[in-house]
Parts: sequence; structure tokens; C-alpha cells
Amino acid sequence: MSTIHVDVVSAEESIFSGEATVVSVPGEVGELGILPKHAPLITRIKPGAVRIQRADNQQEEFVFVAGGILEVQPNCVTVLADTAIRGKDLDEAKANEAKRLAEEAVQNAKGDLDLAKAQSELTEMVAQLAAIRRLRNTRK
Repeated sequence: MSTIHVDVVSAEESIFSGEATVVSVPGEVGELGILPKHAPLITRIKPGAVRIQRADNQQEEFVFVAGGILEVQPNCVTVLADTAIRGKDLDEAKANEAKRLAEEAVQNAKGDLDLAKAQSELTEMVAQLAAIRRLRNTRK
């Protein structure tokens, strides 16, 4: 079976490093499916779930990313995330509270810069909640 090496890193730490058979990443214009020997590619990614089908047939790895850069080489995938959270560390209650605060910030924004920042935070929290739901559904 052919595999591809995957590294998912954030500014704070390495989140995942290992061999995979398939990697799914939330690209700017849609979901990207990466297989071994994929053509080289560099693109931005949007907030969402990175799903890694491990080569050792263990449970699928699931990482929420808040955006970043994806680099693909024929034998290596690197996700450089602005923020990355392991699926097991996602907290739905915290994400719901952060979403509520972001919605308030959108309503109370005093200028274009405040509004843009609040909308960005809201988008990230909505994506995180969607990722949590997706993770919950795949583990049932």
C-alpha cells in the first residue's frame, strides 16, 4: 500500500506527524483530497477539519485548523496552521461560548476593522462547531 508522510503544525506545536493513505483538507475553494504521489501544490486553507486516514489502520486522525497554508509534494503533505486543535481536545461548550461572544462583537462593532475582526472570529467558531459535529458523527 502506498503512503504519504503528513505533518500538521501550528505556531505552538507539532500536532501530527506520520504516514497516511489519504488526507482531506479544507481548501479555500473546497475540500482537497490528497493521495500518495499527488502533484505538487501550495494553497491557503480555510478554517475546518483536516482528516488523516492513518496508514496503520488506526482510527482516523482529526485536527481542527483555523486557516493556514498547505504544501503538497508527491511523498509529503505539510499543513502549517494558524491554530490547530486535536479532535480529542475540542470543547463544544467553549466553542459555543466563543461563538456567542463573536456574535455580540459583530453586533457591537464600532468600525470596519472591528467588524472584520469579529466576523473572522465568528467564521472560525462556526467552522469549529461544524468540525466538532462532524467528528461526533464519524465516531458513532
